Formats: sequence, C-alpha cells, structure tokens
Amino acid sequence: MPIRIPADLPAYDVLTREGVMVLDEDHAARQDIRPLRIGLLNLMPKKIQTENQFARLIGATPLQIELSLLRMSEHRTKNTAAEHMESFYRSFQEVKHEKFDGLIITGAPIEHLPFPDVTYWDELREVMDWTQTNVHSTFGVCWGGMAMINHFHGVRKHMLKAKAFGCFRHRNLAPSSPYLRGFSDDCVIPVSRWTEMRQDEIDATGGLKTLLGSDQVGPCLVEDAAHRALYIFNHFEYDRDTLKQEYDRDVAGGSPINVPVNYYPGDDPTQVPLNRWRSHAHLLYGNWINEIYQSTPFEMTRIGT
Repeated sequence: MPIRIPADLPAYDVLTREGVMVLDEDHAARQDIRPLRIGLLNLMPKKIQTENQFARLIGATPLQIELSLLRMSEHRTKNTAAEHMESFYRSFQEVKHEKFDGLIITGAPIEHLPFPDVTYWDELREVMDWTQTNVHSTFGVCWGGMAMINHFHGVRKHMLKAKAFGCFRHRNLAPSSPYLRGFSDDCVIPVSRWTEMRQDEIDATGGLKTLLGSDQVGPCLVEDAAHRALYIFNHFEYDRDTLKQEYDRDVAGGSPINVPVNYYPGDDPTQVPLNRWRSHAHLLYGNWINEIYQSTPFEMTRIGT
C-alpha cells in the first residue's frame, strides 16, 4: 500500500520516480481502510529535502500512510518558500486537538544552544507532553531525540571537541527487539553532530534501553517504552549525498571541517560517495510503522488513553 500525500507536494514526484507507491487524497479516500496518521514535525531548514527523506522511508511499507507536515507555531523558516509552508504545513497549535498514530520530530541545526535558549523551546516542551495524550508512538531524530530524552529524563547533551562527521559502524545491542527485526549484527549509519549523549547517563535513568551503539560515537538508538518513544541521535534518513552537501558547504564557506570518516571511497572527496545504510534505514522505519500498526487503537479517539 502507498503513502498518502498531496499530489502537488514535491515529494510526490520524487517518490513516484523512485518507484515508491503514492496516492493523492482523492484516490486514497476510495480505499475502505483506515490509514495510519503520521505527523512530521519538521525543524530542519531544508524542509523539502527532509520531507522527501522521511516520506521515502515510511512510504515503503505495505500499509497506507497519511503524512501530515507540521511546524512550530511561531518559528518562521528562512530557507523554504513561504508558499510551500502555507500550502503544505500546519502549525502545532492548529493540530493539537487531533490524534496521530505516529510522530517524527526531526533534528535542527541548533546543537550549540542550551535547550532553554531555543526560541521555540517552550512550545516544543508542550508538543512533547502532548505526545503522551495524542500520539501513539513518537520518533525523535538527532536533536529532536536529544530534546525528548532531556525533557522526559533529564539526560544532558554534551559538546564534542570535534564534530562527529561521517559513516560509523554501530553494533546491534538488542537483536530480539522488534524495531531491529532483520538487522545485521552491525551496520553503518551517517553521523553529523557537535554533541553527544553519554551511555552511563542514559543507563542511570532506568527505563531506557539502548538498541544501537558505537564504540566511536556512542549510543545511537534508544527505546523509551514508558513514553512510547524511540530516540535516534544519527541519520539513517540521509540521502547518499547529504554529508557531501554539508562538507562542500563548509569548505566553500571557509569553515573548519574534516573529510567525513568512512564516507568517500578511499576517503577521497573527489570520489562519488556510496550509500551503505539504505537497507537498514528501511528496516528500522518499516519496523516502527509495523509496531504502530500492530498496537495502535482502531478508534483514534482511544489513542493516548
């Protein structure tokens, strides 16, 4: 079954060309099933790129997905056309009375700021509390995951001496987890961050379970069963050239940056990078969608109760 998105959303054409099944709203309405309602709270500056990345992953399952694009109410993006935001996004305040089977909270390029200094921190805290009554399962990604684990458990983020940047091997620490069904014993995951969460501090909270971790860049995927949430600090959703775009941007801007580790063949930035994480990315997000489908109430009014 396909993902349900507006026919004029840029992701519609992108996914169609890639062979991902998509339905516009008119065709989806003719199918006598209840689609899973998944919200994407998009905090990234490149909104369209991020939409494509997550729609690609959650749209590759046998289930019909209705994707809703969400934004913070007061924050205005400077990198995406106002017409696009007006056409496809709704603010949190507009949807706070609604229920969702799943919600993805993306990363944001504001790692250097303490959480309370983020301009929309108070509203994001409201969002995170709202997930406990209006969302069946939440997936916090990179800074979004750090924000959630800090909000619910007080786990701090720590600045790194140098940016963790590249493709790092991660160990499968919980092979029996339904979220890692089909995973190898280890896998490669793109990493791009100036901060880290520390395993000893995660362990000290109790109730959290680390599913994927790296000896080089620390914990990656953490399950928070009590809050029906997953937190991932790295970027399975990245395209093949996303790290290249970040590297080229910093080089062009004169910012100090290392060649991303284990990304280009021979660590040579003149070579075309290879995507070595795509299959595990589809497994993880497909498993998340399947777990939602297996456990979410059919009557959406019961979500959160």
